[in-house]
Amino acid sequence: MSQQHSERHHSGPVRSAAARNAILDATAHLFEERGYDQLTIEGIAARAGTGKQTVYRWWPSKGALIADCLLEGRILPDAVTPTDTGDLRTDLTAWLDRIFQLLQQPGGEALMRSLIAAAAEHADVGRRLRASLGGDSTLIARLAAAVRAGQLAPDAPLREISEALVGAVLLRALSREAIDADTTARLLAALTGPSRPASGG
Repeated sequence: MSQQHSERHHSGPVRSAAARNAILDATAHLFEERGYDQLTIEGIAARAGTGKQTVYRWWPSKGALIADCLLEGRILPDAVTPTDTGDLRTDLTAWLDRIFQLLQQPGGEALMRSLIAAAAEHADVGRRLRASLGGDSTLIARLAAAVRAGQLAPDAPLREISEALVGAVLLRALSREAIDADTTARLLAALTGPSRPASGG
């Protein structure tokens, strides 16, 4: 009797978790297939095998769904964050190259444009998109380390540099501008100034 009671007690949360995962999976797949503009709650519910009311129970809008998909790695599963090898220009070059490679993959630019459209409607998508691209505290921390190493000026506007770098990426995705071999070098030179060697000791 107690075992049956336990099974009944856990069936609700288990079903809820399964439904939530199905909805998020459906959202991610439909988003990649159709883009943000063609994404609908009705379509998500149908793909997930649930009712619309089940979707709305947890998320007020499709933007909120995209935000959670980003947070859980169902969209942009590999967050692109800068590493710290001790050389700022090398690290930022590698970081931007990874992002530009993502854009150049089949469907990469379309995916990014759909995320930008979702961000325009739902602020949390914008914050999580920025974090997925490393343009949050991760990038600012890397820039701060460069200041301590003497590779950036002590008064360098770190947040503004971070925002400009991520903004440049998003602008290229929107404009569909070709990315040539010198794109990264020119962008970094414009935002961080001439390359400086690390300070000794």
